[in-house]
Amino acid sequence: MDIQDIQSIKQRFKIIGNNPQLNRAIEIAVQVAGTDLTVLINGESGTGKDVIPQIIHQNSSRKHKNYFAINCGAIPEGTIDSELFGHEKGSFTGAYETRKGYFEVADGGTIFLDEVGELPLATQARLLRVLENGEFIKVGSSKVQKTDVRIVAATNLNIPLAIEKGKFREDLYYRLNTVPIRVPALRERKEDIKLLFRKFAADMAEKYRMPVLQLTPEALVMMENYRWSGNVRQLKNITEQISIIEDERIITPEILKKYLPDDKMTSLPTLYKGGKEDDPISERDILYKVLFDMKNDIMELRRTVKELSENRVGVQQLSETQSLTPINATVISPMEEEEDAFVYVQDNEEEYKTESVNEVSSLSLEQTEKELIWKALERHKGKRKDAAKELGISERTLYRKINEYQIKSK
Repeated sequence: MDIQDIQSIKQRFKIIGNNPQLNRAIEIAVQVAGTDLTVLINGESGTGKDVIPQIIHQNSSRKHKNYFAINCGAIPEGTIDSELFGHEKGSFTGAYETRKGYFEVADGGTIFLDEVGELPLATQARLLRVLENGEFIKVGSSKVQKTDVRIVAATNLNIPLAIEKGKFREDLYYRLNTVPIRVPALRERKEDIKLLFRKFAADMAEKYRMPVLQLTPEALVMMENYRWSGNVRQLKNITEQISIIEDERIITPEILKKYLPDDKMTSLPTLYKGGKEDDPISERDILYKVLFDMKNDIMELRRTVKELSENRVGVQQLSETQSLTPINATVISPMEEEEDAFVYVQDNEEEYKTESVNEVSSLSLEQTEKELIWKALERHKGKRKDAAKELGISERTLYRKINEYQIKSK
């Protein structure tokens, strides 16, 4: 394709930018549109991956058929199969009538599966069957149905890493990745930031009838050097905020600083990373660590009290021998000689209250955690992956806790 054809596509789909990587992504989309090859779009969140499947559909022979864009991460795991493949009446609670899924309704058209990396493994197996021979089965049915659907998928996940962790099927990845298309991040398109800002500022000025924002050269340099973790979506949001909130129409670095979050700073505590860089300890893990540090402190205090009690017995025996202390008297430890620093224990046959309280506290922490883990496993029928997700800890941490507490599901 020549540059004029690419510019025509940009105008049609309202794409702004002249970055070579962006142009290449558009070019591949147009070239593959005339085929039925499956396409996998990679790119960070907010880069505009959703426009690529629209280009593919509108430039294909399927453009007069249905086009569905489905966010796989927004559909609950319990209903995703029903949404995609449909269900029969009475197949589950609430299935009051037979329902068609997207793959049946979109027959002859195109389905865009956004965030495909979020699909459960069971649904991935069903999707693989559609890709291999165009067959699917409704939930609660035994009848095999056929569909002719073009599939375009997108993800911001590192799929090879997800495969390594067992969260994504390798065979499905290769079926989806027939033609890969990568949409560049905004920080890779610095030359497009000025154009995008102008477009968003002009839209806001027209919509709310206000003067258009303008950037000083210094402010533009600041924007071009910013990381833009949210990419084009973040740039659009910040431009809209400045347009509404600021009275000044000439945007300087001082004004811009108020709206650009510091990517190098975070309000959250630094998380220690374990053996692998991609497996940080979660906030729940940190909480558990704090609790167990408290438990260790309690155990240490209990040992100290026990040692003091043993010393008390020795002192009592000595006192009885020398007839210096009545049997039921209070015995003060030698630490009494230091001002405001002494410990006393009643000389009787009762259990020492300090030790008992510490023991109960220690056991309650342990028992609480055991109960949390056991209930999570019960709710998810022993599935450790789902239980760990609910608890907010890694599967490795959960496995270690199960072994430590010898937890067994009913």
